[in-house]
Amino acid sequence: MSNWLKRVGQLRPLAAVLLGAMALSACARPETSSGIYDPNERFNRKVHAVNKGIDRALLRPTSQVYGFVLPKPVRNGVENFSSNLNMPRIVVNDFLQLNVEDGVHNTFRFLINSTMGIGGLFNPARDFGLDERSSDFGETLYVWGVGEGPYHEMLFLGPGTRRQMVGIYVDIFLNPISYVLPAEYVWVPTGAAVASIIGDRYRYSGTVDAILYESADSYAQARLLYLENRRFELSGRGEDEEPEYYDPYEDLYGE
Repeated sequence: MSNWLKRVGQLRPLAAVLLGAMALSACARPETSSGIYDPNERFNRKVHAVNKGIDRALLRPTSQVYGFVLPKPVRNGVENFSSNLNMPRIVVNDFLQLNVEDGVHNTFRFLINSTMGIGGLFNPARDFGLDERSSDFGETLYVWGVGEGPYHEMLFLGPGTRRQMVGIYVDIFLNPISYVLPAEYVWVPTGAAVASIIGDRYRYSGTVDAILYESADSYAQARLLYLENRRFELSGRGEDEEPEYYDPYEDLYGE
């Protein structure tokens, strides 16, 4: 009973943020953002420098060791497992957006991969045509009409906006998996997510290195790529279209 009460207590910050987001959406209009609104650029550049230092000293070398030591099938299994643990959060966001089709689609994907895929280590749902249809609470806020807000560089997480910062915070509490796992296993989703991030850093090392270490202004380049891709994802343009830019931070957000 005490563990259950603790879990309920964990929902209080989420409830507060949800109420605040709904209050914002009640008086907001859906927008299509354009241009760059970065009033805190000086501070953001300092955070970017810290993130770049963390990547150079820790994430980049760790990812190289990770990719060298673990064979590709093992890395794919880690990515599948992390993606599957994240799927209930995506389903919740689908239904919060009243997107029933994607909610049902992703629910069946989760059920198939959790059973036939041995807890998500494998991805048999793909063979049934059930590819992941990703979503997050930042997108939910967009659907509710909450504006993008100013650009922010987030410590450890990279580029984002004020709306996305709120979305990331809510998504931490929004995954039902966090409330059904036994207390001794609550670290598993976080551990799997970290391993997946390291794997993504290895997989996309060429792209990330080009942005961070080869561009004339890595901050401006990362900011542009993030905003272009995020706005494209939220714009609702054709599913078959490909974004003009690749966002190396996409998997960090689960977007």
